[in-house]
This record gives sequence, structure tokens and C-alpha cells, in this order.
Amino acid sequence: DGIATVMLPTLYDPSELRSEFNGKVVRYLQDDGASVKEGEPYVELEAMKMIMPVKATATGAIKHTRGAGSIVAAGELLGNLELTDPSQVKKILPFDGAFQLAAAATAEAGSPAMDDLMVQVELALDGYQPMVEPTELVQQLFVAAPPMLHMELARQVLERYLTAEGQFLEHHKSSVSLDETYTRLIAANRDTLDSVALLALAHSQLAARNEIVIATLRSVRAATDAASLADSLQQLAELPNDFGYGEVAMLARQFSERLNTEPFDQRRAALRAALDSEALDDQIAAMKAKDGGVEMLADLLGDESAVVRKNAAEALVLRIYRSFPGLAVDVTDSSPSRQVVKYSFEFPSVPAEGDMPKRGGVCRVVPSFADIKAVLAEEIPLELPGKSVNTMQVVVAPKAFGSESISFHSTDVEFQDLVAQTTGLLREVGEALKTKGVGCFTLMLAQAPYAPRYATFMAENDWAEDESCRDVRPTFKHLLELAELSKQCELERIVPVIGRNSQVFLGTSRAEAKGRFGKAQTVFVRTISHTLAMSAEDDAWMGWPETILLGAVDELERARLNPKVGTKPNSNIFAHFNALVDLEPSRVVERLERFTNRFVAKHGARLQKSKVDEITVKVAVGADGVRTHVLRVTASSRSGEYLKTSAAFEKADPVTGAPCAWEDARSGEACSVESEIAGRMQLKRQMARAAGSTYAPEILGMMKVELIKKWDAYHAAGGQRPVPEDLFSSVELVPGDDGELAESARAPGENAVGMLAWRCTLATPEYPGGREIVLIANDVTFQAGSFGVAEDTLFQKASEYARERGLPRIHIACNSGARVGLAEELKPSLRAKWTDAEDPSKGFDFLYLDEEEYKQLAPGTVVATEKKLDGKTVYALDAVIGEGLKSTAGGIGVENLQGSGLIAGETSRAYNEVFTLSYVTGRSVGIGAYLNRLGQRVIQMVNGPMILTGFGALNKLLGEKVYSSQDQLGGPQVMVPNGVTHKLVQSDQEGVSAILDWLSYTPKTAASPPPLLEPIDPVDRDVAFTHTKMPYDPRHMLAGTRGPDGARVSGFFDEGSFQEYLEGWGKSVVVGRAKLGGIPMGVIAVETRNVERRVPADPANPASMEVLEPQAGQVWFPDSASKTATAIRDFNRGENLPLMIFANWRGFSGGTRDMYQEVLKFGAQIVDALVEYRHPVFIYIPPGGELRGGSWVVVDPAINPAQMEMYADVESRGGILEPAGIVEVKFREAQRREMMHRLDPELEALDAALESAAEPDAVKDAEARIQAREEKLAPLYTQIACEFADLHDRTGRMEAKGVIRKGLEWRRARAYFYWRVRRRVSETAAVARLQAADATLTPEAARALVEEVVAGGEDDKAVAEALADEAKLDAKVESVRVAALKRRLRDLYEQLPEGEREAALP
Repeated sequence: DGIATVMLPTLYDPSELRSEFNGKVVRYLQDDGASVKEGEPYVELEAMKMIMPVKATATGAIKHTRGAGSIVAAGELLGNLELTDPSQVKKILPFDGAFQLAAAATAEAGSPAMDDLMVQVELALDGYQPMVEPTELVQQLFVAAPPMLHMELARQVLERYLTAEGQFLEHHKSSVSLDETYTRLIAANRDTLDSVALLALAHSQLAARNEIVIATLRSVRAATDAASLADSLQQLAELPNDFGYGEVAMLARQFSERLNTEPFDQRRAALRAALDSEALDDQIAAMKAKDGGVEMLADLLGDESAVVRKNAAEALVLRIYRSFPGLAVDVTDSSPSRQVVKYSFEFPSVPAEGDMPKRGGVCRVVPSFADIKAVLAEEIPLELPGKSVNTMQVVVAPKAFGSESISFHSTDVEFQDLVAQTTGLLREVGEALKTKGVGCFTLMLAQAPYAPRYATFMAENDWAEDESCRDVRPTFKHLLELAELSKQCELERIVPVIGRNSQVFLGTSRAEAKGRFGKAQTVFVRTISHTLAMSAEDDAWMGWPETILLGAVDELERARLNPKVGTKPNSNIFAHFNALVDLEPSRVVERLERFTNRFVAKHGARLQKSKVDEITVKVAVGADGVRTHVLRVTASSRSGEYLKTSAAFEKADPVTGAPCAWEDARSGEACSVESEIAGRMQLKRQMARAAGSTYAPEILGMMKVELIKKWDAYHAAGGQRPVPEDLFSSVELVPGDDGELAESARAPGENAVGMLAWRCTLATPEYPGGREIVLIANDVTFQAGSFGVAEDTLFQKASEYARERGLPRIHIACNSGARVGLAEELKPSLRAKWTDAEDPSKGFDFLYLDEEEYKQLAPGTVVATEKKLDGKTVYALDAVIGEGLKSTAGGIGVENLQGSGLIAGETSRAYNEVFTLSYVTGRSVGIGAYLNRLGQRVIQMVNGPMILTGFGALNKLLGEKVYSSQDQLGGPQVMVPNGVTHKLVQSDQEGVSAILDWLSYTPKTAASPPPLLEPIDPVDRDVAFTHTKMPYDPRHMLAGTRGPDGARVSGFFDEGSFQEYLEGWGKSVVVGRAKLGGIPMGVIAVETRNVERRVPADPANPASMEVLEPQAGQVWFPDSASKTATAIRDFNRGENLPLMIFANWRGFSGGTRDMYQEVLKFGAQIVDALVEYRHPVFIYIPPGGELRGGSWVVVDPAINPAQMEMYADVESRGGILEPAGIVEVKFREAQRREMMHRLDPELEALDAALESAAEPDAVKDAEARIQAREEKLAPLYTQIACEFADLHDRTGRMEAKGVIRKGLEWRRARAYFYWRVRRRVSETAAVARLQAADATLTPEAARALVEEVVAGGEDDKAVAEALADEAKLDAKVESVRVAALKRRLRDLYEQLPEGEREAALP
């Protein structure tokens, strides 16, 4: 009946009292041997700072088994019960009978029917555990089903899979956590929560579901009638590579590519027709692979037509050696699959100069592998060049394998055997090959319709196969520099690849393994291109190399779908462009470096996600087929800076063609370009990525990359300022011998503490001359980024450094909280004095050290008391200090807590004095989480939870698995709605971009005015957005939007300048930062639409439920009032922003719940924040807006008249109550009836009739008619009364009463406020300068001096332009400074005794 939960414990005995969770025994509540009742608490345990009672499971006499202070784990024995009535209690005993399932006989009788198997597959797809392996279940299904039904079964399987996973795709695309995904699904399906539960069940078994889909696709991969699967395959192919979909997506993409490709026979026929010509078309060798690939050319080597065969053989060699200059080919055809192709070539990387050996090659085509031995025994038609630089190929075509090729790798076993045989054959004729200068032999085995199999054998390795070139064209070894790469790594080729000119390898370092990650692994993507049309005039040429590199990233992402690769290895991209670039080498360097920087900047987030540590672009410089230089531009993170660009000219060995030396393209000095595979930086990057973050020094490089993007965006918007040569520089700040910070040029990774600090100089569009910031970062690769004494000290010193200079302070947070530890060196010596040596379960009296071990310790290691034990001297430990021990260096306990207090106080001070910002790039724990909040402004990466206690520890406390991730405690779904997180980003690249965006609104120093850019969006344009009487999105008012026709509808601020912050908290208010004519401003606007506040259920409390609180538009609620006050404080402190408040509030919500949630307190905080605001504040009631009651009070300019001004649109309203409300109080019904009788002719006539009526019936009739008329007119006169009341709330009265400065028209408000804001900002800066020159000046006196300098009166534009001329102001400031100095000197002089005054004069 109904639903129940049945627990099946593995151990249960009522006579045994066991702990339900981890903890420490505080005390037993009954004496040993005393009676305890079932359900009565018998012991108290301490866990996670809480005292929790444990209850008895039966009635009886208790016997204690632990002592007070004992540490117990969940399930450990705490006591035994002598049961009062043992017969009433049943124990769980092992089952020793036979357990036969009723359905077993049926299953053994024969194979289940197809329908039954399909039901089992569907149940497995729904999340239920199948009785057999999922792959086996699918195989049984397709064996039982007739072939004609295979496609339909496959379609059903795929659609059932997508029905569930499709619900998760949109959430995956926005990179939200699984917890947040379920939250959104619940919100979207409130009326059908059962469906969410079923989705959760199915998705929880994603691995098994994937096995079913993969097995299904493989069961139908050879089918030719798979068109019915096209839509499902397309959806599967579009699944993201992560979130567990990788292998399914890869297989679906392969299947889709095959479905979308023209059949092999048709493509072969088209190619044959093109080859059936006496003269070979030069373009055939350059055809796309699908039209003229080697698999089709090899298949045509056995054609009946000699012309086709000869041309196919020539095209095959030309295609393989397409990138090699000086290529000459001569073909001899004797019969089908019997061709000899002689050719000569040059290495493309060797400049056409000097004494290069002549290189030759021969390609022999044979019909079967058995013919190879005879071919090798024949005379090889090659000249001896003196060195082993010639090549030989044997092509077995058109069919090289005896088995059927049903996939590329279906011939693996046979291929491996043929490779082994080939090595033996080559060794037999090795000397003969060497006499002909053959150093490389390639075996090509055709297996149409799939690409051929390749094996390469080298003379220098005694003709053993070069496994790095397995299934790789023979020319790729040189073009992709595989020989050099294989010296550092063991290479494993990863297939399939997307492009024929790309190869992907998983490289495992040949160096010894270091650390817990084992041998370093890197994914190498290597690609070639035959074109590069670089131009000296513009940047249009950059499109093609960008396409090639993006293709390499595609290859990388696809490779990571392979289980052998996965997501852990770092990656490396190499692109070789073989076309000659006809420009001056220096121009090529400059343009290629610029391209590389732009590429990294544009695609940084994708590169970061793919863990790309190095990108190399190799090009040849020359003209008319003659190479003069080979250039390689590398963006590498090996130095510690993220993808730092460098360029080098390359020299190659004239014999091998391999790169052998490099010169820096700018200095000409010798340099190295070798990729870092297993170095220290690589290991640190890997450790940081394992923590979900980025290695801290690489954040610096990301800043440079993002600065390039910011400048590009600035110029794209119409900005005219030139890009400075040096966009970014940094210097590390390290503690000196005196404990103070000093600049250091040490290499990244040399830090001996887990904290780093830099002073960075950024050239931004706002400050092209450069602005400085202080960057402080946890080094998560050092003791998990924990805070010890040294870390706390460095953090405090760096923050103080920023405060002293007024510089913005940025904290990059990824840590594990305060460092904890024990004196590890004492553990081997530790002993316990047992209370009862015969029964250790009774506990111990004290811990001690033997006398000999104690005396070996340095002073200050422990505090101990000498005692006698069994006649020996021992030292009972009173305290462990740990002085001088390696394990306690840097702090392990309270000293770290003291340091945490130090930096907590420092961060709080910093927020009050300078701009502070925290970027949470990974987990941030304990004091790390508090620092983020103390700095107030927080950017959070989706994978960067802020927590106080880990979810595992909480689960232990609760005795069950309640929380499943850190995100449930401090992830974005918690920290965004509660207002801790201001901005959420998806990656570190996006996070760095968000930091720079925020800095674009902040001044250079805490004492500077906000940065000003020249207006790009015209300041005098009209505001196109129009307010409506219906609720609207206030963001459209601020930033603009798109109309129904797609045309741009401009908003109040500069196009593209509005950035919203605190978006997920207090949704009835919108806050952010924007620019008005290039002037940064803080913005507060009002949401006019109804919103919802979500209070999530607590997983630790089964009785809790999610609560959705509706919030009306134009009303301040506790959360939105707190958000408003928070935003005002942020704008004021360190940002120095003029503030624009678009005031459109009807009041505060004053219900019981809102009063309980402190709406009164948060409303008062708005006033507090405005009182201390030191910069201009503009309150503007927008068209159709209203400001009433308490909401007017908390923003009235009288709060801070020196800074605040209020304006109202001509179509806005302001008052205490809304007209409908005030009419009920001040224009009551009786007064409205009186107006009716005064204004309505019919009522006047009825009144006269009533007055003249003499008969009672006439009176009654007149009264009835009057009442009916009054009721009819009542709505109209209520409307008249409201209109009359509304006349008291209009702009004209506000202006007449002096409560607003001016009434404005919305359309022209932008132009008005630009000049007003510019004037006020300039005046504020001038006042600050004057007060700095004379500290005795009051703000009013300083403003009076400013007015003396610029006599513009009320003309804001004139005053602003006058203040832009700094010469007059400079003179006034200097005169004030001199006057103040004279006055000070005079005061000091007069304070001297008369006898000393003369001596004070020179």
C-alpha cells in the first residue's frame, strides 16, 4: 500500500549500540550497568562543533565500551545491552538456504522474444539496472530481430535516449552544474514533478545509457538504408563533448559523415572520368580528399585502362609529395596494378641554396603482398647520392587484405602481421637498399573504400617500423616533424581525424614519472596547409590561417572524446603552411605575431577549455618557388605566461631536412623552440587544472590576450586612440630579507610559498599610457593553495602595498582555507598510558614520550611533564608546539588562524580605501571564502564554489549522503541568488575579461576621477527607447534593444557599455555600470515586471521545501533594498563613480514577512550609503515612472545636498500616495457626490424636483432617481477625483516646490545628462585638487574657487568645456598651494618664542 522506504542493513544487533556518525564521545548519560529504555539517549557525541545525542535501539542494561574523549567512526561499537526481553528482538542472521528466482526457469528455457528484449532495453534507458551488461542486451536484441526491423529499433532507442538527454542540453550549453540543472527543470515542470524524477533516474545511469546507444550504432553501422536515423544522429552529433556524452557524440558524428558523403562508387567513377585523359590534369592532385583521395587513386591502379592507371599512379605520387618543391615524376605502366613511378624531390624546409644532396624515390605498385619479395629482389632504379636520402614505396592495390574491410581498423590483425613480415623482408635486402641510398621504406596497403594503411620503416633502425608514422603518409613525418617529436614522447596515433591533412597523437613523456599524475601526457594536433596568401595591405588574409587553427582545435576536441585521451592531458597545436610568403621577413614576423595574438585573444576561452599550452605556426618566406627563410611563430605557456608569442627563423639539416637550429627573429640570438612535455611548468599547470583552475602566473598572459580583444572591440566601435606597443607588463612582488616587498624578476614557479603577488601595468583604451594594479593570487599547486603564516604575510603586505598607492587590488582565489597539520615527526615516538592495559577500549590517561626520544627534541618542540611509569621516566605531553620541525614550518594551527584574522582585517580596510575585486577561479574554502566576501566585489567561475565546510564532512556529520557536491553549499546556484557573487563566468578566460571590463569603469587610483573616453556613441542623439504603460524590461531603457523589425533601438547609455551586476539577487532592482558619452557611471534602475524570489530547500532537512516568493514590480523588498545599498557603497568606494538612479518605486513592501526579513533596516542602509557618497548622484524619475512615500524619502537630495540632484521626466509622477489611495482619504465619497450635484445638470434637476416634491411618493421617486444617477456617475467622478489628485503629483508642482532641479523630456535626457555629469565630475575633480593643495578648504570654499576660474553659470556645457582647459585651473591650484604654504609658514613662525624667531630666518 502506497510508497515506503525499506532499509536493508548489513549489520544489525539490538544488543550492540553503535555510533551513527563520526565524532568524539563527550559522556555517557547512564552509569555503566544502569538501565536504559528503547529510544532514550544513552551517550552524547561531538561532531562538527555540535553535541548530538544517540538513542538506544532496545531496552536493557548498558555496558560502556568507550571512554570519554574517544574518537569513533560511524558504525563503531559504543556499548553493549543486556536485553530486558531478548525474545522481543529479532536479529539479522546470514541466509543459508537456496534462493531461486521464479523467472529463472523461463529464462533458461530459451531466448527471450524480441519484444521482451526491447522492453528490457527501454527500461535500461529509463535508468533501471538490466540483468545483463547493456552491450550484451543490445546485441541480443539485434540478433533476435529480423534485419528489416533493425533501423526501426535503432530509431526507437536513439529517440528514447534523446528524449531524456534533450532536457539537459540547454543547461549543459550554459555550463551550469547538475544541481542547478535539476533546479531549473523543477522550476519548469512544477505541475509534473514526477517527470523530473523520471528524468533524474534516467540521467543518473548515463554511462549505461551511453553503452546502449553505442552498441546500437555499431549494430547498424554497416547498413545502407540508415536515412531514417539522420535526424537522431544529427542531434547526437551535436551533444557536447563533455558531460559524459563524448563517445556517443564521436560515434554519431562518424555515422553522420558517412550518411552525408556521396557513395564511394560514385566518387570513384567521377575521378576515373577525370583521369581518362592523355594529359594529367594538374588540379587532380590538389583535389579535396573526398573527390581525389588516395583511397580512390589506389583503387584505380588496377583499372583496365592503361591511361587511367598511369594517370592514377602519377596523381598518387604528386598528391603524397604535393608539399615538396622540385617534384618530377616518371611513370611506367605494364599492366593493372603493375606500375613503377620514379620521382625526385627537395625538402620544403631547406632553403634552395648550398650543396644539397639530390633526393630520389621509387614507388612500385603490386597486386598483392606476396609480390613484394620479388620487387625487392629486382634492381632498384635509383642513383646513389652518397647518403641515405632516397625513399622507396610499395603500394599493394587495389585490394591488399584478404579479409573484408568493414571499417578502417577492421584489418588491424592482418596489418600487424604484414608489417612484421615486411621488416623481415627488408632486413634480408637491407644492404642492397643502402647501396641505392634508400633510407626510408613505406608500405601502403589499399583497403577501399577506406583510407589505405601505411607503415614506414627506417634504415637507421635496422628496418624496424617507425610506429609514430603508423597509418600516416610518408611525407607527413617530415612535414609534421614527427621524428623530432618522437624523441621526447612515445606517440600513439588517435583516430579518426576530421581532416586528411591533420594528424593527432597522444604523446607520453619518455622522462620518468613525477608526482601523483604519472608520466606527463600531451595531445599533439599537427596539420598542414598548402595555401597562405599573406597580404601587406590589410588583415583579410588572416581568415584562412584562423580556419586552419580552428580546425586543429576541432581535431583536439574530437580526440578528447576518445577514452584513451580524455580530458586530463594538455595539448599542443602545430600548423605548417607550405605556400611561400612573398614579403620581407620582418614584415612576415610582425604580421604573423599579430595574427597569433589575435587568434589567442579571440578564441582564448576555447583554447583554455582544450588545455592548449602551445600553438606553432610554421611558414616559408620566398618568391618564385625559392625559399629564403623558414619562420616559426610560437604562442607558448612554457615560460609561465599564458601563450606568450615569440618568433624564430629556422635552419634545417640539408641531409635530413629536419630543423636543427633557430635564431630569435628580432635579436638574431640562438634560441630553443622545443616543446615542453614534462617540465616543472607543465606539472604545475596540470595540478592547477586538476583543481578546476588555471596556474596563477598564466593569468598574467590571459590579461595580455584579453587586452588585445578590448582594443579590437574599442576600434570596432569607432575608437580612434592608437594601440600602445606594450600592452601589458608585470613585476613580481616578493618579501625581501627585511620582510618588506621588493620587485623580483625570478622565473614563474620558483615561489616557496602558496601565495603570489604582482604589480601589473595595463595599457587599456581608457588609459593607453598605462594603469597599475596589484594582483594577488593563491598558488593552488603549493599545498593546495592553503593559507599559512607566510602566505598570510605576503597577502597582507601586497594588499597594504596597494592601499598605500591607491591601486586597485585584485585577488585570484583558489585555495583550501587555513592550513592544518600535525607534528608528523612525533608520530613514530608517540605512546599512550592506557587506563586498563588489559582493555584498551576503556581509554587512556595521557600521551607521552620516552625519556630518550624526548631529549632528542629541540627546545620548544613540546611542553611535557616528567612522570614515572613502570619505573621508567617518561614525559607526559601537555602541548605540542612543533618549533623547528619540518612538518610545522609555515604553520599548522592557531598561528594560521591569527594570520587569517590579519588578512581578514586587511581586506576589510582595503575595501574602504581602494578598489577591491575577487575572482574565484576554483574552490575557495574558509578564510578564502571570507576574503572574497570582505572584498565585496566577486566574480565567480561556474566551477569555483565558496564554502566553509566541505560536503563530505557535512555528510559524515549527518550520518548519510545528503549533499552530493560543493556546489550545493557554495556554487553559483547559492552565491548568485544570495548576492555574494556579482558576476558569473563560464571560464577563466571569460573571468579575466570580466576583470578588465570592471576595471574599465574604475579610476587609475583611489584618489583619481573615473576614466574618460572620447564619446563614440554621439552624446546629442535622441533616446529611441520609449516607455510603455505595460511593464517593460528596464535593461532595454538602459542599453537599448532590437525592435520587431530587427532595427536597433537605442537606450540611454552608450551602445554596448552597460554591464549588469548582481543579476540573480534582489531581482526587483537592476544595478550595473555603464558609460554616458564615455563617462563611467553607476546605474540603479527598477524592474517594472513581477519577479520571483526562490528560497531553495535544504537537503539536510527533509521537511524543508522550496519556496517561491512573488515580488511585485516597482517595489523595494528586503533583498532588493539591500542590493541597492550594496551597489551604492560599491560605486562610492574605490570606483568613484557618478551615480544615476532611475527612480520608479511605489514604496517598500511592508508585510509581516518583509518586516521580519528586515526591510526597514535595509531601507535605512540606502540612506546611510547616500549620506557618505562622495561623488555626484543623479536621481531621475523616468517617463511613466513614479516615486512615492518612503521610496522618495530614501533618495531625496536633502540626504546629501552637496552631491545629490533630482530630476523628473515631464511624464512622471511623485507624491506620498498614489491618486487612488489619496482620494480615499482626502477626496472622499461624500465630496465626490457633492461635485456630482454641482456639475451634473440632471442631478441639479433632480435636486430641484426633490426640493419641490410635496407628496411622499414624489420624494421617494426623486430620491431613488438621484441614487441611481449617483451610482451611474460614481466611477466617472472617482476618475475625476483621481485625475485631480494626480495633478498634485506632476512635474510642474515638483519643480515649483523645489524638490527637483528640473523637469526633462526623455528623448533629450541623454544629451542633457552628459553635459551635466561631465560638469559635475570635472568640478568634483577640481575641488579635490584644490583641497589637496590646501587642506583647510571646505568643499563649499573650493567650489567657490572653481566658479572663479570658470564663469559658466548654469550652462553645463560651457563649464565642462572650460574645465577641460587645465591651464587656468593649474594656475589657481598653484596659487592656492602657495598661499596655504605661506599661511602655514607664518603660523609656524608665530608659534616660535620671540627669542627664537630671528634664528629661524635664513
